[in-house]
Amino acid sequence: MADKKFIDTHTHLFVSEFDSDRNSVLNRAQEVCSALILPNIDWESIEKMTQLCDTWRDLCFPAIGLHPSSVPKDLDLILTQFEILLPTRKWIGIGETGLDLYWDKTNLSQQKESLQRHCSWAKELNIPLILHTREAMQETIELIRTNQNGTLTGVFHCFTGTLEEAKEIIDLGFYIGIGGVLTYPKSNLREVIQTLDRSRIVLETDSPWLPPVPHRGKRNESSMIRHTAEALAQAWYISISEVAEITSQNARRLFFKEETK
Repeated sequence: MADKKFIDTHTHLFVSEFDSDRNSVLNRAQEVCSALILPNIDWESIEKMTQLCDTWRDLCFPAIGLHPSSVPKDLDLILTQFEILLPTRKWIGIGETGLDLYWDKTNLSQQKESLQRHCSWAKELNIPLILHTREAMQETIELIRTNQNGTLTGVFHCFTGTLEEAKEIIDLGFYIGIGGVLTYPKSNLREVIQTLDRSRIVLETDSPWLPPVPHRGKRNESSMIRHTAEALAQAWYISISEVAEITSQNARRLFFKEETK
């Protein structure tokens, strides 16, 4: 993978929003990205996600998990089905998992149970977690801290927290995923990102959601990662080429277990 291209560490190009022009989206993506990491959302999306990764196997890499907003009442049954799939192929990560108290605060115990199981899978397979957290940052950090045995790692994707929270995450051995929110005028991420360890920052899009400026209100896609990279270059006072090199090295270290300088 080329240093001067980006790695989109979180994109959902398998969802229905891309059904009409997916190949065009992927062709645009590979112009600026050397790899795309596709976190699963729920049981129903696994097949489309894995098929896409099989078709574009040099570009798209699959992660498997249950989004906290998709946690069902029959949680044990669905997680057991996921566990059956774990040994069937090489997964790049475990996720998208995590905690979300924005949509539903009544099932926090089930969400925590799901995240606990995902932590066990990540440690068993020695692959990173891909964590979603919305209005549940401290709850997520505490659960990760409880599970940290020195080998657990991963990324808090779409980070929008405080500097103190970012430092806690990095101290736990995790990475910070930065997406289009960095480009938003009211975002505090620019100030947060300026003082963090650059070796713990990765880029993402969360396509088709959270499009960067100047595409707000439109469908996001992986090729738009360059706008977030430009904002990061401005925050760090370096070139966009250097941003590509730093963040891609970080992503390769985390997800592909590559030794980097």
